[in-house]
Parts: sequence; structure tokens; C-alpha cells
Amino acid sequence: MLFQTRRLEGASLHATDGKIGHVEECYFDDERWRVRYIVVNTGSWLLGKEVLISPHAVNKVDFEEKMIYLDLTVEKIKNSPDIDTDKPISRRKQAEYHTYYGFPVYPAGMVIPMAPDAETEKEDEQIDIHLRSSHEVRGYHIKAVDGMVGHVEDFIVDEDGWYIRYLIVDTRNILPGKKVVISPKWIKNVSWAESTVTVNTEKTIIKEAPSYDISKPITREYEEKLFDYYGTVKYWLEDDSTT
Repeated sequence: MLFQTRRLEGASLHATDGKIGHVEECYFDDERWRVRYIVVNTGSWLLGKEVLISPHAVNKVDFEEKMIYLDLTVEKIKNSPDIDTDKPISRRKQAEYHTYYGFPVYPAGMVIPMAPDAETEKEDEQIDIHLRSSHEVRGYHIKAVDGMVGHVEDFIVDEDGWYIRYLIVDTRNILPGKKVVISPKWIKNVSWAESTVTVNTEKTIIKEAPSYDISKPITREYEEKLFDYYGTVKYWLEDDSTT
């Protein structure tokens, strides 16, 4: 199932033995374009502290009731490693988090050193520059090869694997009211400094792409039409481990 990240925001999270708070936003990896963490506001439970929950812990998402059910206990979450979500998150903090829960550590190639020397320890404290905030990237300008074409409005995530399949683009600066979606496969890079998402295509290509109605779910028919328009390989025909 494909869903917009805004649909997660405000959803209540339920551990196996109690409620723990509500969703604030998501952190995603802009290399593999995959949601890595759900940021949870714990409210009065932990004095408003925010905690990170990996999609690996999600058992079920009920969009109608706006509830997310986890395969974790309240105690397990309460004793998880402290991560300050107001600051950039280092590789070491992520490694500690994934080790504590027993979740796979990604992005691919990130390892947990058993006995780090000073140089390795310094490297692991480096900020993960590919970890992005959904709140932060919303509003980033979309930069085509021949100029600006709109801005990021939201992200569309595949519940199977939590991959970001599309970015919703509001093109109102060139086409009032029209929204389109672009695949991360067509993105060249994301710039923090310039607040831009650069795509490998021209403005006219995006301008004439199939329009997207945010009030309706994306159908496979629409996706077929979209990928045929761009002339690219459909993601469901590929192996996610290679994308």
C-alpha cells in the first residue's frame, strides 16, 4: 500500500502493553530513499521527550483509526538509548540504537566496531548527512536541468519496505494548482545548503507529466502511465536490494 507521510503525522503509537505517544514526522535516507525512523512525541509519558521508532518495529498501520501498532513493549522503548532529535544524529548513535533493538543496521555497509580505535571512533561520531527530516525537505525547491519547476509538498511511501516511491511536487510557480509526482530514481541530488532537490530532466517534461490528485490513492494504472511517460523501468519489476 502507498501512503502520504502526512497521513502518519498525529497517529497514535501503541506498544504491546500501552500507548506511547504520537507521530511527529519521519527521518529518511536519501541514498536508498527509505524511511529509517518515525519520530514520536511521547507527551506526558516521558515528559514530552521524542524517541525514534524503526519501521522494523511496526506490526500494523491502521490509517482509518490513525493508529500504529508496534512489536515493542513500553519498557523496551523507555530504556532505549537516548537520542536527541533536536540535533543531527551520528552513525554511532544509530548503531547503538539498532544494536539495542536487534534491528538490521543500515544504510548498507554501516558496521558496528567491536573495539574502535580513536580514528574509527571519530568516524562513527560523524553526522549522517544522508539522514533527512520529512518536515525539513518539504518546501525544498525542485530544480530541473533548465530551472526551478516547483517545490516538494510531501512523500509517498510504500508500506512494504517503507521505501519512498515518489515525491509530490507542487508546480504552482509554473502551473497554478497542478501537482505531479517524481520518482527518487530521477533525482540527482538533495542539497541542504540550497534547499533544493535536483532532477535529471527538463521543466517541460515535468510540466506535461500526468497530474496527481492528492485526495486519491495512487493506482497501479496511474503508475504504469507515469513510468511509460518518463520511459523508465518500473520499480515493481526491479529487485529493491539493487535500487
